[in-house]
Amino acid sequence: MEALSSLWTFPAIVLAALLIAWAAECGQFYISQGLALALLAWIQTIPEFAVEAVIALDAAKDPSRLHLITANYTGSLRLFVGLGWPMVYFVALFFGRRKGNKKDSWVIKLEDEHSIAVVSLLPTLLYFLVIYFKGTLDIFDGLVLSAIYFAYLYLLSKIPPQDKEEMSDLGWVSKYVMKHSKPVSIIWIVSLFVVGAVVIYYSVHPFLNSMLALATSIGISQFVFVQWVAPFLSEFPEKLSAFNWARKVSKAPMALANFVSSSINQWTILVAMIPFIYSFGMGKISVVHFDQHQRVEILLTIIQSYLGFLFLASMDFRFFEAAALFVLWLVQFVVPGIRQEITWVYGLWALIETLRMIINFRQRNAFHIFLELSKKYLKTDTAG
Repeated sequence: MEALSSLWTFPAIVLAALLIAWAAECGQFYISQGLALALLAWIQTIPEFAVEAVIALDAAKDPSRLHLITANYTGSLRLFVGLGWPMVYFVALFFGRRKGNKKDSWVIKLEDEHSIAVVSLLPTLLYFLVIYFKGTLDIFDGLVLSAIYFAYLYLLSKIPPQDKEEMSDLGWVSKYVMKHSKPVSIIWIVSLFVVGAVVIYYSVHPFLNSMLALATSIGISQFVFVQWVAPFLSEFPEKLSAFNWARKVSKAPMALANFVSSSINQWTILVAMIPFIYSFGMGKISVVHFDQHQRVEILLTIIQSYLGFLFLASMDFRFFEAAALFVLWLVQFVVPGIRQEITWVYGLWALIETLRMIINFRQRNAFHIFLELSKKYLKTDTAG
């Protein structure tokens, strides 16, 4: 019977995610420009946070669900890099060539301010290697990951982006909200947030239970089902926004940067909340221990994101890179049993790309641009 409840819980999660995404799209016009993209990326993934929170709370009460803690966020992160990034590229390529822009349509060139997001991926991934090797996630890890994220937000607040979504880029619901006067628009935005939050509150736990029951009834691993279905549904609006930006071609760098920003907030804040919620459920400060299967999943996710980071370190994204990320993701999705082999492929490729980056480090890249922007804006701020 619980499996049948997926008929309403799955659409409910998508609806809640859409409501929050519409509110976030509109709300960005009333916040500081420097934080708009990062906060939009964070708010759009609130449903993902809710699912992870319920999993962590349930795991504290039922140890048999402890293995699911890593399923949701590893699946989400791998969807971003393996499906989201390539989707942005190929949508921009398709519409760019349709518009006759054949010269530059094969490469997405990131703006200088996007170097902040690209470079900020690295310390996150490096610290997650520490978590992987010790095989645990605790309160201290949560504090470190949170500090990394807030440092990222601080940098963004000091270095304003050059690109921001325009009213004409909004979907029809968001356009309807924004055509009203400011007070009325704010009422609409708050209402969308509240309704979305209420829908999440009442549907997220039944959503998780229905997923587990449905996985059991059709003979699919609960871990695999949660890993791919939960993030796909909860991130649907974000992929829709990215598709909308990418088809405008000129907004493709913004769409790609939005996914990178979402990856950062999930590597940091999403994971950081897990030991706190797990400890709350246990009624004492507790440590999440990862088994061997979870560690394999974590390492695969780290190396995939690191390879993606290396591709973007050149401040562009090319056909071969997008195609490779998608194919490698698709293979692990279709054949889950070869995760370790795919990890080796990612690892060897990442090693080659790392060596290439070291050899060509004098060339202009995300690190150089990051330092230039930091010197310019942080020095200006200090002087002020």
